[in-house]
Amino acid sequence: MKTTKQTRVVFYLVTMMYWFSMYTYVPILSPYVEHLGGSLFVIGIVVASYGFTQMLVRIPLGIWSDRLKIRKAFIIGGISLAAVSSIGLALSTNVWFVLGFRSLAGIAAASWVAFTVLYASYFQANEAPRAMGIISFFTSIGQMLATSSGGFLAEYFGWNAPFLVGAAVGLLGMFLAIRIVETKEVGTMPTMTVTELLSVGKERLLLAVSILAILAQCVTFTTMFGFTPLYATSIGASKADLSIIIFCSTIPNAIAGYMSGGYFVRRIGERNTVIIGFVIAAICTITLPFTNSLFILILTQSLNGFAQGLVMPVLMGLAIQSISEERRASAMGFFQAIYSLGMFGGPFFTGLIGEQIGLMGGFVIVGCISLFAALLAANWIPSLKSQSKRVSRSA
Repeated sequence: MKTTKQTRVVFYLVTMMYWFSMYTYVPILSPYVEHLGGSLFVIGIVVASYGFTQMLVRIPLGIWSDRLKIRKAFIIGGISLAAVSSIGLALSTNVWFVLGFRSLAGIAAASWVAFTVLYASYFQANEAPRAMGIISFFTSIGQMLATSSGGFLAEYFGWNAPFLVGAAVGLLGMFLAIRIVETKEVGTMPTMTVTELLSVGKERLLLAVSILAILAQCVTFTTMFGFTPLYATSIGASKADLSIIIFCSTIPNAIAGYMSGGYFVRRIGERNTVIIGFVIAAICTITLPFTNSLFILILTQSLNGFAQGLVMPVLMGLAIQSISEERRASAMGFFQAIYSLGMFGGPFFTGLIGEQIGLMGGFVIVGCISLFAALLAANWIPSLKSQSKRVSRSA
């Protein structure tokens, strides 16, 4: 699809507003649940609920989008639900209401399937990693603006302020999303059946990168978007400090996301880019609970954010690189549903472990998982990528 600069600018703005509406309150979410009386285990459930509902919804949403041959309506619906979720969180008075509306945010986030597939359609098929790097950059910018303001809003205007601001930005994004450009796909595309979906899921490269993405998201949602803010408050961080910590994580994440598909992949390849990202994330996660200085904590989480920004855009690009256009939403839905296991499992089991042996043990275990993911990437990506190219040439 040929697009103008204005078309892409609108898409970038909507993308940033979409993520802003769901991440404004992330720096204060775990301390807020603790403030409402939640234990480490309950905090883990609340954080994990965001990934759990995505896991349930993303595959059906991808199939539905392919069947209707539309993406834009799902984008508008997703950002609308994000705004409703933020309003609900602002009105919540106990941890169970927080759990319900954070779960709704997960349903909103499931529409990211439609975002990525529509944006990828603006590029040639072989430019998928580059496209995912660019859109990941604007994702990170939206998350960075949200998380860097959320703690300050809570510090100076109260706990509810981040939720209300997130809702307002989500509503603005909903109206702007009406201007997103989507051309009707020409011809009659076959509807994806369950059997065909399972066939897509068996594609070896897609399955491999989906498993790696589970482990990547496990690290992200245990640290940056999970328990790092809670650990920071235990060593004396204020609500405003929480925004600084997340801000210093998301800036490197955005830079790495923008550079991974273009700069790093071209120079060192997908395999090495992913391995380096997992190894750095592992080191930063394992050393996190041994940090008693706020400055050192910020430094480690900056490196952690950069590392995670290297990994996900490459995995996203590889997930759809060898998939035909009419099946890409289903493939991306499969990929994102599978990696939602990490968004759910990481914080859930870290909260469970934290109840027994403390957060230190949880962070160390998650860091070891990241090292294991680096080993898997070293063994899986090269041969599977070569096979994918052979399949693509024969198609």
